[in-house]
Amino acid sequence: MTEPLTAAAVLAELEAAASVDERAKIEKRMTDETTTVIGVRMGTVFDIAERGSRMPLPEVDLLLDSDAYEMRMVAVSVLDFKARQRAVDRDALYELWMRRLDRVDTWDYIDRAAPRVVGWYLLDKPRDVLFTLARSDDRWHRRMAITAAFWIIRAGDLDDPLALCELLAADPEHLVQTNVGVALREIGRIDPERLEHFLARRGDELSAHARRTARTAL
Repeated sequence: MTEPLTAAAVLAELEAAASVDERAKIEKRMTDETTTVIGVRMGTVFDIAERGSRMPLPEVDLLLDSDAYEMRMVAVSVLDFKARQRAVDRDALYELWMRRLDRVDTWDYIDRAAPRVVGWYLLDKPRDVLFTLARSDDRWHRRMAITAAFWIIRAGDLDDPLALCELLAADPEHLVQTNVGVALREIGRIDPERLEHFLARRGDELSAHARRTARTAL
């Protein structure tokens, strides 16, 4: 069996796969000017992360230290791949994620791994942390709260996800509203009546995008 990838090896692979054209494409969708871009297509990034799924968590931590977008995308993707494994220390994945919240600062980092790394971990635990995140001034924390709830909804547990939607229904941030809409849609696929009741009370406070997304379940 080959040795697990290291953070240094990941960087070398990413730099070898970089292109100027891909860098230009990715830079157009960056939301933080401090993030640098190597220029690697996402398929390659995910392939590297899948091969790195045995990477020790201290090496994942080193990836999160990087200012390069692709390095941190490998990190969160490794956490996601680990979370899919049967024999996994979910406590350790969750603790690393929560300790490095400051480095999970784009919508796609959150969407990539929050459902399994955070939501799955919280299936049989109190969800106070999600409500704390949902009340944060940081838009990424609020998006993380509702995105982690996707996995809870998938398990058929709707009370806390609906309560999070209540908190975030009037959120001014588009990137929060989009995933509130997704959460409501998934709730509606399980319990259309509860979605209809929510929309009757709070639908006018949602963004038009979130409202349209939610209504696709009806």
